[in-house]
Amino acid sequence: MATTKGNKRVYLTWTDEMDAALLAVLVEHHNNGDHAQNGWKPHVYNAAIRNVREKCNVEITKDKIASRCKTFDKHYEVISKILSQSGFSWDWVNDKLLIDSDDVWNKYMEANKSAACYKNKVVKNWDAISTIYSKDHANGQGAQTGAESAQVLPEQVDDASPDLPQKKQRTGEAILSILEDLKTSFNDSLKSTEPLPMPSVTSPAEILVTLQMVLDLARSDMLKSYGKFILNERLFQALLELPMDMRKEWLLLLN
Repeated sequence: MATTKGNKRVYLTWTDEMDAALLAVLVEHHNNGDHAQNGWKPHVYNAAIRNVREKCNVEITKDKIASRCKTFDKHYEVISKILSQSGFSWDWVNDKLLIDSDDVWNKYMEANKSAACYKNKVVKNWDAISTIYSKDHANGQGAQTGAESAQVLPEQVDDASPDLPQKKQRTGEAILSILEDLKTSFNDSLKSTEPLPMPSVTSPAEILVTLQMVLDLARSDMLKSYGKFILNERLFQALLELPMDMRKEWLLLLN
């Protein structure tokens, strides 16, 4: 990345430490819903500039942050598409794609030649990037902020306790609510000649990609969770509302 200073071009090389300092701020403010219509709110850029300066002793600008964010966005767009296909997973140790075989990769390349450089590309901080840039599959309009999420959640009882028994109770209530909705829909269909509409559900591939993003989740726990979410759309949506650092603990409690 180059900027002009007088008659000289000043180049900025982003290091792993600078990326980590920038993404730490973006994840925090993403979880707080600090998004503007066309990017981040001004105080987010100021916080990122300050954190990179304190942690790395490097001065950056809003424009340089925006440019770096475009790179992160491209990484997410390409890698998440690959991970949604069978035969691919994420290597959390080496920070790159884990491919079942050359045949799997070659088959994918037949229709996606532009992604060729990602076969062995190291992309660090994938957990943070996927948290910030994951798309809202329900409406296709980009990441849903925490504030937006709060507006669409059903009302909760004010005196609900946050301990484990209450969580299990709410899960049971959610299942009963789904069954009641299905029963009502079925009964209504009997009174009409209109066909029963199919409920909108997340694809198995999207569920698998989301679980693969959870750090250090054992294979057996991933499979248990996969089985639950295939059968229960509301449980999967509840997982998406949790910050990335809370998902593993919740999945283990759920299993």
